[in-house]
Amino acid sequence: MRVGLGFDSHRLVSGRRLVLCGVEIPHEKGLAGHSDADVALHALCDAILGAAGLPDLGTLFPDTDPRFRGAESTLFLRETLRLIKEKGLSVHQVDLVLVLSEPKIAPYRERLRENLSRLLEIPPDRVGLKAKTPEGLPLSAEEVIVAWAVAVLRESPS
Repeated sequence: MRVGLGFDSHRLVSGRRLVLCGVEIPHEKGLAGHSDADVALHALCDAILGAAGLPDLGTLFPDTDPRFRGAESTLFLRETLRLIKEKGLSVHQVDLVLVLSEPKIAPYRERLRENLSRLLEIPPDRVGLKAKTPEGLPLSAEEVIVAWAVAVLRESPS
């Protein structure tokens, strides 16, 4: 088994769609970024890459590369999974924590978990997803979404 930790954060801004865990969430603001800025998938990719001993997301998919402008973060996840497969590894379990003031995640939680399960090709009971409010910390005033992710990898069966 190998364990990796990932982190990402993006500001909420007008004029962008909000995508979390590869799912578009109806909201008046979206996340600022070069790609679709899906903080959950970005943190998850970094956790997986770290567990595999591979370079981080920013190194593999730099925001200075025009090919990734507006890219869906599912592209980054698919490539991350391809890279770990080349190393004889697969995702066994993941756990994500989203820290945000808005929007409320509860109505979308199961849909987000199911999509992560599908993307990672692991059972839903191996996908943890929690949302926390910043409880009055300056984070809430910044209109930002923060994501932490842990990934557990295992050697793929031959």
